[in-house]
Amino acid sequence: MKTFSFSVSPWRPRTRFALAALALFVLGGCATLSNDAGFGPVEQTAKDRLGKDVKWARSDSDSDAIEKRVAQLLEQPLSVDDAVQIALLNNKGLQASFAGLGISEADRVQAGRLSNLGFSFGRLTQGSGAEIDRSIQFNLARLLMLPTINQIESRRFEQIRGAVALSVLSLASETRKAYYLAVAADETGRYMLQVQTAAEAGAELARRQTQAGNWNKLQQAREQSFYADAALNLARSDQARSTARERLTRLMGLWGTQTQFRLPERLPDLPKAPDELPDIEQTAMVQRLDVQAAKLGTEQVAKNLGLTRATRFINVLEVGAVRNSYNDAPTQRGYTISVELPLFDWGDARVAKAEAVYMQAVNRAAETAINARSEVRGAYKNYRTSYDIARHFRDEIVPLKKRISEENQLRYNGMLIGVFELLADARSQITSVNGYIEALRDFWLAQADLDMALIGTPSMTAMPAASMSATDSGAGAH
Repeated sequence: MKTFSFSVSPWRPRTRFALAALALFVLGGCATLSNDAGFGPVEQTAKDRLGKDVKWARSDSDSDAIEKRVAQLLEQPLSVDDAVQIALLNNKGLQASFAGLGISEADRVQAGRLSNLGFSFGRLTQGSGAEIDRSIQFNLARLLMLPTINQIESRRFEQIRGAVALSVLSLASETRKAYYLAVAADETGRYMLQVQTAAEAGAELARRQTQAGNWNKLQQAREQSFYADAALNLARSDQARSTARERLTRLMGLWGTQTQFRLPERLPDLPKAPDELPDIEQTAMVQRLDVQAAKLGTEQVAKNLGLTRATRFINVLEVGAVRNSYNDAPTQRGYTISVELPLFDWGDARVAKAEAVYMQAVNRAAETAINARSEVRGAYKNYRTSYDIARHFRDEIVPLKKRISEENQLRYNGMLIGVFELLADARSQITSVNGYIEALRDFWLAQADLDMALIGTPSMTAMPAASMSATDSGAGAH
């Protein structure tokens, strides 16, 4: 667009208008930062949904308090709640997200302030005389649109805050899963060591029996194969234990001597009964933060679309004060107004973009809702199936293997079976117990996934909708 400006004088008839504009300008520059940068609702979310504390380390005293709390929790074997609490306090990536919340609030406050006044000074000479021009300008269009811009930026800030809250909940879920994996890996490693010890005893006995001529080489090779497999499984369990423990260490943000934390010897017992959630889809629609964020993003884009349509013709509106003096001639005072004339750009491209962004946000919000329903259904099905499998191991397979072992022990005492049959039965019983450990681990992982599915997922599908900013709408352009 072409910019057209004109000036009016004298100044005095417009004094009242200037004072009103100045008052609006002062009010527009009063936006200030909050004391906690919007961290309070995030803290409350962690308290309500997790029953845990989160703390933003904004000073050395905050860091010291976090360090002391973590040290206290590490003094005893960690429970799953202790591990989650340490992660929420000590994870550096989460602290970086909190800092991002401060950045977002600063952007919101900055958007609520007007641009600085513009001052121009000119001096022209003609012969022995000189003309001096002085003028002050500010963006009147931005001043008039300031309430709308504030609303848009406030919605974006709420969206960012929702993403940070979801990061807190996601970290808690990931820490729970890492904790169960680490405890299960420790427990599995101990049982694999027992299997390896039994297999080693069988292989040694087979070697001696072969040397004595009581066994052939095929029988010895079979026992040696059992021992080789047991040694391989033990090595794999050690690898899995190290990997699971290091992941838990990273999530909790531990280093140095803190990495020597202790874990319990066993996983938590299976609950007496699984949770019944008949209205799980409706619950997810109410609770999931990503669904709420998608809705908020769509509303924001709708607001932006209205702003774009309102400002499609006039994109620049500036008002300024002018004071001219020339030698001994009377001083000239007045004001200037600058507007754009829609000769070449009628704003249709900006409106078309806003409409496309709005439809994009609507469809992404619908996708988020559909995916949320599917995710909670799948998570609940996995939860119930995992519970049934673990219960089957606990109530059927493990007791049955134990009875078989007891019967074989009686037969061995009566010299009805040999030591190799007894060792093979011991290996089978240990393997069944290890199967129960894995099934119990899978149940607790499914529980963590279900809890997270009812809250939301880390991927904020509504976030791209925020790309339609206040400046895209044209209200703040020059």
